[in-house]
Amino acid sequence: MRGHASLLGAYIERDSMLHAAPLVAKFIPVAALSVLVLALNSAWATLAAAGLVSLAYLVGARLTVRELVQPLTRMWPLILILGAFQWFNAGPLTAFIVVGNIVVCVLAALLVTLTTESQRLLDGLVSLARPLRPLGADPDRLGLTVALMLRSIPYLVGAAEDSRDAARARGLERNVRALILPVFIGAVAYAHQTGEALAARGLMDAENDADAS
Repeated sequence: MRGHASLLGAYIERDSMLHAAPLVAKFIPVAALSVLVLALNSAWATLAAAGLVSLAYLVGARLTVRELVQPLTRMWPLILILGAFQWFNAGPLTAFIVVGNIVVCVLAALLVTLTTESQRLLDGLVSLARPLRPLGADPDRLGLTVALMLRSIPYLVGAAEDSRDAARARGLERNVRALILPVFIGAVAYAHQTGEALAARGLMDAENDADAS
């Protein structure tokens, strides 16, 4: 199975200011920038935000231009379709603002995962959820759920691409069944294997006992 962790912004090791910064010091500016650029909804704000994000990638995180552009190469079908739709319905300026804001927000969010090890990221999410424990939140279950999601999504994306390549090799690239059925079977098998692994570690029993109580 091919690796697809880069779709989620896999951690890239660097010796930089952003890599050393605490998670909260990265999360708050990213959230503030995203809210601000969406609220202002102007071309100048989009351009300014794009400049700040690019500066953060290249200087703050010491990432390369290729690592900055790579997420956009995976987003290009969405960018193209959304841009064309907005251009047709509202004109080029609105298309630029809408698409530009989405790109800026995605790149800003990915900057957090690119500069934070997965374990630190999960620990931060668990810490953020702890104050909500009196309201019924379970921080440890949240961390486990996010960890499973981060592990499962690249696997499923890889399964879809492998299925597409196999169908193309057999001349069945337009056969919906040949494209979807292997992914579905693989997803079910993967879910069973994950459940068995959790049960072997006693995690499923603990969760079932908590639900029963």
